[in-house]
Amino acid sequence: MLHNTSYKQVYLARGSTDLRKSIDGLSVIVKECFSLDPFAPCLFVFCNRKRDKLKILQWEHNGFWLHYRRLEQGKFQWPSEQDATPLKISERQLRWLLDGLPIRQNQAHKQVTARTIL
Repeated sequence: MLHNTSYKQVYLARGSTDLRKSIDGLSVIVKECFSLDPFAPCLFVFCNRKRDKLKILQWEHNGFWLHYRRLEQGKFQWPSEQDATPLKISERQLRWLLDGLPIRQNQAHKQVTARTIL
């Protein structure tokens, strides 16, 4: 899992992506297909057709990180819509996805932001 990283947003590439692509190929997808900046403080998440592998592209300071995850059993609950626009999700939804859960958890507690202490 991603620890101690600073990012503002998480974007999922809908449908499947050819994971033979590496940093350059994935950053071209981010720039040309998504019309987003691959150097932004974001995570760009891609999944293969079998839904058992994913790659996460991340820019940090002076270079790219390419995180890779392969499941030995099971599949990711990946959104199957074929759409050119990426799906913006929260860090919490990314954790659910990486744990094998759908990104829509209707039973989950709502996230609460504390304002003040009385």
